[in-house]
Amino acid sequence: MAAGTLFYVTQVAPYLTGLAGVHGVLDQSAIAVAEVAETCGLRAERVDDVRRLPNGALREARAVALFTIGETPWSDEQRAALLDGLRTGRLSVLAIHAATDSCYGWDDYGRIVGARFDGHPWTQEVTLDVVEQDHPATRHLGPTWRWHDEVYQFRDLRPDARVLLRVADGELDLSVDGAVPPAFGFPLSWCFTEGDGRVFSTTLGPFAAAYESPAYMAHLGGGLAWTLGDGA
Repeated sequence: MAAGTLFYVTQVAPYLTGLAGVHGVLDQSAIAVAEVAETCGLRAERVDDVRRLPNGALREARAVALFTIGETPWSDEQRAALLDGLRTGRLSVLAIHAATDSCYGWDDYGRIVGARFDGHPWTQEVTLDVVEQDHPATRHLGPTWRWHDEVYQFRDLRPDARVLLRVADGELDLSVDGAVPPAFGFPLSWCFTEGDGRVFSTTLGPFAAAYESPAYMAHLGGGLAWTLGDGA
């Protein structure tokens, strides 16, 4: 497997407690991720079942993009390859939308994506504060960005995560069923380093319109570029 490969994992698997839903946008997102990968000099290869990955494939890849739901059936060898590759800087990680809603039975997975999903009580248009305006994933946006999406909340967030986008204060009805506002607010995109490796996460992107949006595509492409070394 070439060193310039990006594996795009779009596997949906049952949760520990029951079945998971399916995102109809996965096929469209795969085309978009392939385009983004190409602009960064990588060749994208979609993976809808990690059990079919050849032995050692993750140890030879340059990046992994995740749009996963439920208990992705990574083998012990694959888990070690993901963590070791990231921590040594050989492997970059791009977490897209529902990647935080995966692998609750794997404690270290939270270190790979940076947060754990805790519901999305809102689907609406919101104003997002662009917290880091000079980051490759956000420098095209200006100080705020108006966007329609599912708004995720999280039960935790890595303390070293650099928040890039967050919901502006006053945008959400906090009285709706399922709302459990965390102390750190509502970040929707962040980045961080794990060892010598880089991770970019965006929870945006469950709807087809995202992959037809130049602003979103630049957000995704800039995030991948950052994981590969563009910008501090």
